[in-house]
Amino acid sequence: MSADVRLGVLGCADIAWRRMLPAAERTPGVCVTAVAGRDQRRTARFAERFSAAAVHDYGELLQRSDIDAVYIALPNSLHHEWACRAVQSGRHVLVEKPMTCCYRHTVELIAQARANRRVLMENVTAQRHTQHEEVELLVAEGRIGTLRSFSAHFGIPPLPAGNIRYRSDLGGGVLLDLGIYTLRAAMRFAGPRLALRGAVLRTDPATGVDMSGAALLASSEGVDAHLSFGFDHDYACGYTLWGSQGSIRAERAVSVPADTRPVLTVSRKGESETVLAAACDQDSVTLAEFADQTRGRGAAAAHQVATLRSARLLDAVRTAARTGAAPLHRRQP
Repeated sequence: MSADVRLGVLGCADIAWRRMLPAAERTPGVCVTAVAGRDQRRTARFAERFSAAAVHDYGELLQRSDIDAVYIALPNSLHHEWACRAVQSGRHVLVEKPMTCCYRHTVELIAQARANRRVLMENVTAQRHTQHEEVELLVAEGRIGTLRSFSAHFGIPPLPAGNIRYRSDLGGGVLLDLGIYTLRAAMRFAGPRLALRGAVLRTDPATGVDMSGAALLASSEGVDAHLSFGFDHDYACGYTLWGSQGSIRAERAVSVPADTRPVLTVSRKGESETVLAAACDQDSVTLAEFADQTRGRGAAAAHQVATLRSARLLDAVRTAARTGAAPLHRRQP
């Protein structure tokens, strides 16, 4: 293997263009070698921007000899197939969240990676931002007493018609797109072994895609977690830890620019204090961690355990919501 981890990219998604490939340029030891996409014009644009070869077939990219690892930025429904094929071709894999669309496929894929001794990582960069470590430190210092409740929300305004998030055949829907972030945050702060107590998903009858939802979970230690997410909301993304003596609120928990210092608000006994967390390039941190693992530094087990637990809970939310979900009725003109 060369000194740099030579990255092949499957898919010309917006997340790759805006965040992950620019982050690769900022990350020592990582270089983008080739980009594969089915739209030739879009693929050529990606390749030119990131000084990479343009490839117009996913399988062809996996046959290249100048690829050590693959970053998969395809629609959710294609993650399982192409991650499997990448692992079987001998490549390490960084795959956009969710790793797959269901728990069973996630188990199969992780087993495949382990059998082939390849690194397989789910790209949930938000969890690698250092602001969450600062929140954990504040809790450990006793600033809010004993944690009693956790809540998280992530909502965005409506997207243009035809967006892949509105296509059920491509694994669209708000649960896998935004809900997963709230779930991973709950696992981090309320406890990794959460049990689902109830859920609702509201679907668009025209597309069959879940457009908003909520879930209630609880830990064995008695901490409850309230999650809400939606595609038809004013933009908001944050979480609150509510304890016996105070609370901590994170106002921007997911898509934080690398030069931005997130705001944490600590409230206690009627008084509030603003804490500016350190800036963090969460995308570059993720790529550096992935590259280190491909070189045999660090263990994959910890983050794969979190991926499996979140996949199981995502399935549980869908199952719980299925019988009680209320359809989303379009507003009348």
